[in-house]
Amino acid sequence: MTRATRRLTVLLCLWLLAPMAGAAPRALVGATLLDGSGGAAIADSVIVIDGERIVAVGRRGSVAIPADAEVVPLDGMTVLPGLIDLQVRLTELGHASRTRWLEAYLSLADRVVMPAAAEALLRAGVTSARDVASPLEAAVAVRERIATQRIPGPTLHVAGPTLEHDPPANDRARHWPVEGPADARARVERLVRAGVDLVVVAGAASLTDPELAAIDQATRAAGLRWYGEVRVDADIARALDAGAAGLIGLGSGTTEALPEAALAALRARAARGTPVAWSVGASVLTNYEWLRLDAGPIADPQLYQTMPPIVAEDVRRSLADLVTHIDLETPALRRAVLAQRLQAARAAGAVLVLGSDAGEPAQLPARASWQEVEALVLQAHLTPAEAIRAATLDAATALGIDIDTGSITPGKIADIIAVRGDLLRHIERLQDVELVIHRGLRLR
Repeated sequence: MTRATRRLTVLLCLWLLAPMAGAAPRALVGATLLDGSGGAAIADSVIVIDGERIVAVGRRGSVAIPADAEVVPLDGMTVLPGLIDLQVRLTELGHASRTRWLEAYLSLADRVVMPAAAEALLRAGVTSARDVASPLEAAVAVRERIATQRIPGPTLHVAGPTLEHDPPANDRARHWPVEGPADARARVERLVRAGVDLVVVAGAASLTDPELAAIDQATRAAGLRWYGEVRVDADIARALDAGAAGLIGLGSGTTEALPEAALAALRARAARGTPVAWSVGASVLTNYEWLRLDAGPIADPQLYQTMPPIVAEDVRRSLADLVTHIDLETPALRRAVLAQRLQAARAAGAVLVLGSDAGEPAQLPARASWQEVEALVLQAHLTPAEAIRAATLDAATALGIDIDTGSITPGKIADIIAVRGDLLRHIERLQDVELVIHRGLRLR
């Protein structure tokens, strides 16, 4: 099935499953609106939704509420676009030991693990997500099951396995080795035939120029983008110089300064008017530090409610002693220079976007995304309004879906969430999402 045919099939399924034309519209009334653009908040707002689309937005009194509309009062809340997390790992659920996880659960990825992770993300307010490093068939199957409303989850954009030089022998369902330019091209073509939305190359500095050129050419020929997953600092310039559309992860660097070659590559893209969107996964390090001192917050049963009980208990037990079990590389050293590296990237023109690494050790999908938004405020020094834009409109732009989502604007898909309180003063309120509307359908 070609990409165009697959897209048409999904759209037809969505059309068949959509509310009937005569279904009543819905009006969200009374909340403070942050529309995702980073502009001023709109107090006492009204958002009118008809089907899966937003049809009107403004202050109460300036927007006509249809007489037959279902009115949803949101007084005292902040309403904003659904979060767009560009760095999730649906085949993991935050278990501290990746080795144990691969042995026990990777074979259950499409039936158990990925649906549990996807539902947890959606309940936490993530309405679109980019999945990285999943078995190819599982990633495509779960995306289609969500798109046709057979299971709950955010709208998925899947990469399937990463392409890299020498992945672990026990994890080659999620990480494919590249062995020469011809193999690189064949790998991309296989991903394209299966229907992926993008390609991810991990550790670009370890691939040869001909291999990277083959990946770039094959991806562009298919009308797709490829992204560089940073493992070491040398990967940054290497991926960007080879044509990567953006970057994933901050890598294992322990110096305050980014390499001059990396900064030069970032500046060059910014000067051309195409700044690099970079999802860094900063909260992996900050979360580890918090939980090392006090693991109490991850005992909350609500964080595990989408997991089968036996899986939830295994994950909880693994997190009881993070220092002993977690396999992060030099977390203390990396955490010490995190703020400086993020600020250096911004100064060079990078656009930081939401990418939580949900699923990584201790990164429970039910809380990873809000933690990443908070890390962008505390570590990268974004204002709360800038962090919300990074998690919504900027992320949508980076993924190429901003025509349809990322802001609360008439004509766009109704991906909307609400939290109680003032989010511009207390960004951590994102951890308590009270309303989730995904493609016009209310989940909670």
